[in-house]
Parts: sequence; C-alpha cells; structure tokens
Amino acid sequence: MEHKLLSFNVNGRDQQIFVRTNWTLAQVLREQLGLIGTKIGCGEGECGACTVLMNGKTVTSCLLLAVQAEGAKVVTIEGLTPSEGDALHPIQEAFVETGAVQCGYCIPGMVMSTVALLEKHPEPTKEHIRDGLVGNLCRCTGYQKIFEAVELASKKIEERGRL
Repeated sequence: MEHKLLSFNVNGRDQQIFVRTNWTLAQVLREQLGLIGTKIGCGEGECGACTVLMNGKTVTSCLLLAVQAEGAKVVTIEGLTPSEGDALHPIQEAFVETGAVQCGYCIPGMVMSTVALLEKHPEPTKEHIRDGLVGNLCRCTGYQKIFEAVELASKKIEERGRL
C-alpha cells in the first residue's frame, strides 16, 4: 500500500500525517485522527453524513481522496465547539432545541451544511435552506424540524453577532 505525507489543517490544528493514497478524507479523519463525528453513511456521496468544510466549502469527505486535502483547511463537527467546556455551537443548540436530532446519524453533515449555508445567507429563505441542504438525507425527521433548526440557528447567530 502506497503512503504519502499529508499536511493540512484540521479544526485549527496543523497536521502532518502519513496517509494511504487510496483512503478518503473521511477515512483519515475517522481512523487516523479519531474524529468520529464525521459519519460514513453511503460511501457514495449521496447521503451527506460525511459532509465537512474544506477551505470554507462543503465537501463529501467519503468521495474525496485524503491526498486532495493537501494544504487545505478542514473543519469537522468537532471543530465547531470551543476546546474547553461543554458549550455547543449555536447551530448545534438550535438542532437540539427544535428536536431536529432524532437518530442523529445525519446531523453532523446537516450541521456542517448549515454552517456553509448561513455564511452565505445569514437570513435564509425556505428556498435557501432547501438548496443548502440538498446533499443531505435524513430518514427520521421529515425535514420540517431541520428547517426549523436552521431558522432558529440564524436567529441565534444574529443575536450573538457571530457564526
């Protein structure tokens, strides 16, 4: 198995690790860095459970080879909260408060897509939300609670003055 040194930033920390050249970013995040919040659902980029931010844009990390993240800034669900304490990010709070978290498997990807959505549209319309979450599937909620969570997150972020 061929390996390559990968240098990138994950959740604000510079990383240099040897990775298998055929491993996906999701595999490296989970297996080598222990960031198990990034889920591998379908392994085909259809469900969105593996969504992370790379250089500020959403990517399906199950499709992206880890070596393609060379020099990139990657943010996972674990990177949204402060390193100390149990504080949740306002988006995470909103998902909990609206009951959008049911089985929870899709939620890390939904939250990461919501981060990107609210950076682009701080006061999103229903259409913005629908478009922003198009790559994320949920089998439990019927999406109504997720839409409510995104709307509440927008308000929370506006009140706090930061994303």
